[in-house]
Parts: sequence; C-alpha cells; structure tokens
Amino acid sequence: MIIVAKKVSQVAAHTSIAFGLMYAITGSIAFGGLAAILEPVINVLLLPLHERLWHKLRASAFAVNARYAALAGEKLSQTLMHAAVAFAMLYWATGSLAVGGLAAVLEPILNVIALPYHDRLWDRLQLRAGASTSMAAA
Repeated sequence: MIIVAKKVSQVAAHTSIAFGLMYAITGSIAFGGLAAILEPVINVLLLPLHERLWHKLRASAFAVNARYAALAGEKLSQTLMHAAVAFAMLYWATGSLAVGGLAAVLEPILNVIALPYHDRLWDRLQLRAGASTSMAAA
C-alpha cells in the first residue's frame, strides 16, 4: 500500500512543480493547470519507451565501464527528454521561444532538486512502516 501512496505522491509533486512553474512564468491559472495535466502525462507516456531503449543498450554493454557510461547516458537523455517536453508545452501554450526555453531549463532543475528529497522522505516512511510491521509480528 505504501508503494501506491509513494507513486501518487510522486505524481502530485511532479504536477505541482509543473503547475507552479507555468503559473510563475505566465501568471495564468489556466496555463498552470494545462501544464500540470499534460506535461507529466506526456513524460509518463514517453518514459517506458525511453527506459526500454536504454535497457537494451545497457544489456549489450559487457564491460563495467560501458555499463556505467550507458547509465550516465540514460540519465542525461532522460533529463533532455524532460526539458524537451517542458519546452514544447510552454512554447505551444504561449508561442514564445524564450518562455519555452526558460521552462526547458527550470523544470528539470526543479525536479532534480525536489524529487530526491521527496524520495528520501518516502524511504524513511517505508523503513518506519517496515519496522512497525516486524514489531507487530514479533
């Protein structure tokens, strides 16, 4: 159950970042809501395809250094994918290359800063829940 709650919380955090960024840039609740809905959905739809491709590339790497290089490439590619989606969303909504470019830079940075804290909080909650469950079973 905690895994489902964590995933729902991750989606809420991501949509909050998308909404907040779009609202801060445009001052429009409508554009903020649009970004909060569409940007995460597009990323969620693209991410499995992205992961499958990189899984195949990592699987074909035999040397340890090649696997590390593939993992680094995957993370860089994932960041670029997020930036491209953020750019496309804001450019589509506003028609401004500058606004799209600002979003392409800020959205991944905000996610990279915020989501690790989010994940650490949930890791602690999972550890506490696991400790309580094992104490109750004993």
